[in-house]
Amino acid sequence: MDIRQLRYFLEIAKERQITRAAKKLNMEQPPLSRQLKLMEQELGVVLFDRSGKELELTQAGLVLRREAEEIIRRLNEAVVEIKELDTGISGMLSIGSAVTCSSLVSQQMMNFSSAYPNITYKVLEGDHTALANYLHQRSVELAITRLPFESKEDANQYAVRSLISDPLVAVVHESLCVASISVTLEEIAGLPLLVLKSDRTIGLYDKIMMEYRMRGLVPNVRCECSSVAITISLIMAGMGVAVMPASVVSSFPFQGLVILPIRDMELHSDVGVVWLKDRYLSKSAEVFIRLLLE
Repeated sequence: MDIRQLRYFLEIAKERQITRAAKKLNMEQPPLSRQLKLMEQELGVVLFDRSGKELELTQAGLVLRREAEEIIRRLNEAVVEIKELDTGISGMLSIGSAVTCSSLVSQQMMNFSSAYPNITYKVLEGDHTALANYLHQRSVELAITRLPFESKEDANQYAVRSLISDPLVAVVHESLCVASISVTLEEIAGLPLLVLKSDRTIGLYDKIMMEYRMRGLVPNVRCECSSVAITISLIMAGMGVAVMPASVVSSFPFQGLVILPIRDMELHSDVGVVWLKDRYLSKSAEVFIRLLLE
């Protein structure tokens, strides 16, 4: 069995039909069917259940798919590593970003592009669960996100480095503004509160709610929302006030949006960069991480 056959097998597993897979591979169906048969004969197993309208992987097929994907991944990484020995920093840099870190990511990409103009980028956005999936699927090499990194996976798999500590501020439309310079949590408690919260990442939400409880305050939560953009649009509509990291608001420079420091709360949200310890990092990813940590 060779790499070419493994690629054929993975395409069939993806398309679940030999005709579609052959079309994707730019080859005829009979040669592809023969290659699959040769693999099954060599291994002495059946890789696909052919009884239905579409092919289904058998238990042996599932094992081979997992191992084949790992072999192809390692081969691709080896090719990139070897090419980088001569070509230097080039190619595509894939980055994951939490929604609340978009302004930091865009600024760092601009800085990096100035120094390394031959780099192209792929950026995927998501919460911690999505970012963990992107990392494990090798869709991104690194992720910039809020800390702690709330992944369901074993935390020991990740390298995590802190970048900045971002102060939390009150964000409100000028029509609801209760102060001109700063505000207190008690003053915010008197307004409808819009909170950033998803079912899978609640660290920031818990920090804010703890601050209220420590002061004996009961916030008037009007809306829980996982989307920064929707929360900002609700603020602009005069629906209430939100407590969020200061850097988030810089991505939404809307007229009438007021940002107020919270003078009786010294709460910050840490931003960090995360990557898998056991994964090869391209030279461009290594240099980008060094830039972030400077």
